[in-house]
Amino acid sequence: MKNLLFIFLVLFSFSINAQEWHSNIETAKKIAAAKNQHIVLVFSGSDWCGPCKKLEQQIWSSEEFKNYAKDHLVMLKADFPRRKKNKLSKEQQEHNNMLAEKYDARFPLIVTLNSEGKVLGRIGYKNYTPTEYIEYLKSIE
Repeated sequence: MKNLLFIFLVLFSFSINAQEWHSNIETAKKIAAAKNQHIVLVFSGSDWCGPCKKLEQQIWSSEEFKNYAKDHLVMLKADFPRRKKNKLSKEQQEHNNMLAEKYDARFPLIVTLNSEGKVLGRIGYKNYTPTEYIEYLKSIE
């Protein structure tokens, strides 16, 4: 019984701190409009792009950024993995390709959008702390 309770608590704690990422622009727009928030669209090569991996480890996964994002941002990821084991569905790949073309993506690229998809700001990889990324995002609100 103690083991079951321990497992539940561990899983629950992970779910509380999990970053909620969306993968569809239309869904992100609806959520952003309902919550009056901006969308942060992250173009990533999760299994091959060094700076993308650094952003994931140092920024997006940080408690500071996750705590800020959950109340202020709608996070949208357009991933472009290269390894076969990470291959996306055909529909998701087409959706990500459309976003990359529309927003002229390079890797990594972070695009801040309003709830209608209008670009408010663009930034590539910067060796920022989570606080500096948050301050950048606040500056374009």
